[in-house]
Amino acid sequence: AGGGQSSSHNSSSTPPTPIYYPTPSTPTPATPKPSTPTPTPKPSTPSTPTPKPSTPTPSTPKPYTPPNSNAGSRNRARCRNKNYGQCYNQEHVCPANCPTSCQVDCVTCKPVCNCDYPGAVCQDPRFIGGDGITFYFHGKKDKQFCLVTDPNLHINAHFIGKRNANMGRDFTWVESIGILFDNHRLFFGARKTGTWDDAKDRLSLAFDGEPIFLEETLGSQWSSTSMPQVTITRTSETNNIVVEIPGKLRITAKVVPITDEESRVHNYDITDEDRFAHLDLGFKFYSLTGKVDGVLGKTYRNDYVSRVNMRVAMPVMGGERQYATSNIFATDCLASRFVGGQEETSVETMELASMNCASGMSGRGVVCKR
Repeated sequence: AGGGQSSSHNSSSTPPTPIYYPTPSTPTPATPKPSTPTPTPKPSTPSTPTPKPSTPTPSTPKPYTPPNSNAGSRNRARCRNKNYGQCYNQEHVCPANCPTSCQVDCVTCKPVCNCDYPGAVCQDPRFIGGDGITFYFHGKKDKQFCLVTDPNLHINAHFIGKRNANMGRDFTWVESIGILFDNHRLFFGARKTGTWDDAKDRLSLAFDGEPIFLEETLGSQWSSTSMPQVTITRTSETNNIVVEIPGKLRITAKVVPITDEESRVHNYDITDEDRFAHLDLGFKFYSLTGKVDGVLGKTYRNDYVSRVNMRVAMPVMGGERQYATSNIFATDCLASRFVGGQEETSVETMELASMNCASGMSGRGVVCKR
């Protein structure tokens, strides 16, 4: 193993031929009879025995080995909501189509891919709106775009990317987000990294300009002293958190790299110099108003009708100009609704908080669409 050298002994070579000598006999006290002298045996070369036909030994049947499902290499997830006692803390294996990034739906008690749930922002970036429709918003590398803007909640995303000479756009991913609510600012993002190691934490966190340090243990938690209290909890030892702002939103965030396989399939041309570590995000909103806008936010309006072309393989939403903003905490995008510090409610807010969908998906922060 490991390329080392080893010596071997040839156990099948012919052993040296033994030499036999006659044993002297003791004379018997009787009349000696003439005896025929016994010739001294000569060393003989052992002959190779002729193999005899043997009865074939029946082979023992091997135990059945089921097809390899790669379940052992997949991550596992648990329901962390104590309100669901029958499902709480049960371990589930991530589905095969998202082996490293899933969560448990505590209502159905089943694992679901983080990127297959309303409110998801993942990959290149792939969005699933509040209406359940999947679309892509590419933006531009090294620019910021408004994801959600409401009178007292504003979320921007910073995009990183790589130019493709054969395409008219950048390959892009969401590296970090900035959240404004009341008079507070919450930031979290992925640090730049070369060779990826799951055991190394690549999360960067800050609240109101002060860095947040989270112990690298499952379940470690940080809480703000402000109201509403912001809580950040690790759902694995590294690179995976849940952010809660009571009455406003819940976010799952995971730092992931571009893998060699992804790079090969999509022609990203990613190397170990920069793995383009980015965020896979899942949003759940509790109190959006009827004024909400933004790349993701507008899909939660009751009057929203998607205009993306669903007949193509990659339905793309435009609007870079409308949603571009000057920095991660700026509220200067053309679609901005943010005023800050003043809570607004509406009929839409109350409906959003108690919606039950015919599809079986229900609870706060869910929008039902036909």
